[in-house]
Amino acid sequence: MITTLAVQGYRSLQDIVIPLDGLTVISGANGTGKSSLYRALRLLAETAAGTAIASLAAEGGLASTRWAGPEHLSAAMRRGAHTVQGTTRRGPVRLQLGFSGDTFGYALDLGLPRPDVPTRFALDPEIKLETIWAGPLARPAAQLVRRRGPLVTVRDGRDWVELTHGLAPSDSCVSSLADPQRAPELLELRESMRTWRFYDHLRTDAGAPARATVVGTRTPVLAADGSDLAAALATIEEIGRADVLASTLEHAFASTITITAESGRFALALHQPGLLRPLSAPELSDGTLRYLMLAAALLTPRPPELMVLNEPETSLHPELIEPLAHLMKRAAEEMQVVVVTHSDRLREHLGTASHVHLVKEWGATEVDGQGTLDRPSWTWPTRG
Repeated sequence: MITTLAVQGYRSLQDIVIPLDGLTVISGANGTGKSSLYRALRLLAETAAGTAIASLAAEGGLASTRWAGPEHLSAAMRRGAHTVQGTTRRGPVRLQLGFSGDTFGYALDLGLPRPDVPTRFALDPEIKLETIWAGPLARPAAQLVRRRGPLVTVRDGRDWVELTHGLAPSDSCVSSLADPQRAPELLELRESMRTWRFYDHLRTDAGAPARATVVGTRTPVLAADGSDLAAALATIEEIGRADVLASTLEHAFASTITITAESGRFALALHQPGLLRPLSAPELSDGTLRYLMLAAALLTPRPPELMVLNEPETSLHPELIEPLAHLMKRAAEEMQVVVVTHSDRLREHLGTASHVHLVKEWGATEVDGQGTLDRPSWTWPTRG
């Protein structure tokens, strides 16, 4: 389980370290950095998949995604005695992402190419540093794998041995290297991060694929857009969770579902009391369809190590919030769940879940009420 998430230099996340629990709710007003925190977690997952650099490019590159404020905000600027203004940059341009838990920690440091090296890709981010360590803190004695530029070394007793000296600046050692003998930590970390799941683009529009009949294939993991909903629900039923799914729908709608298979194609129908016929997927409201997708995601027969849901309450009727919270609490018994939400009602129904409330201070995202002593311990590995 991830216990600490740290981000520095990404959008409004100038320098933030937050604690995470088995079930964590992240809330805050519009523009306080909730979406940036969600994207930062996605970037970490994409590092393990080898797609982080391309994702940053899609966001406009490092120049567009890095912190837009001054490198340092002086006390006089905070008091309003001086206007907020840039100062002479002392450190390199960098975007840092990291997390730690009881077993491993990982930190990634992204920067721009050296200005003295001719290239047409001058705005293309490069991975300058990667570090994997044992335990919650990146102490030198706890480090297991170090990557500086193209060189990757691994700990061998008290010594460091070279794993490779030719890693491309766009490639992460987590996604690119595999040596189960000398660096088993790389494999373990990669497999863990590749299980992470993110849901924020569940399609419920009139043309959503989930409203159409689809070829049925066993689907233990719902697609990110919910397109294989009927197959995912059928898999949940066949794998032995039909009773849980049925009780979930009874709790939410006082309804049942059927999934029919004709010539290998699945069709979803919802049976509601008082109606003479079931409602087909194209007839379902956006909220009903979205709830069914969230149920399929949270009842997955193959739980990930981490599931992150971004504004799951969107388009849901207020009466569905309490059943959704119940689903989330049940899912958190099998996996770590992070919920980014605007809904106070959802947060209240999640009860004892850990709560991180974000606020903005001088353009930078901060954790509301987090003092110096409340901030989780965190040290960024240095490039030197």
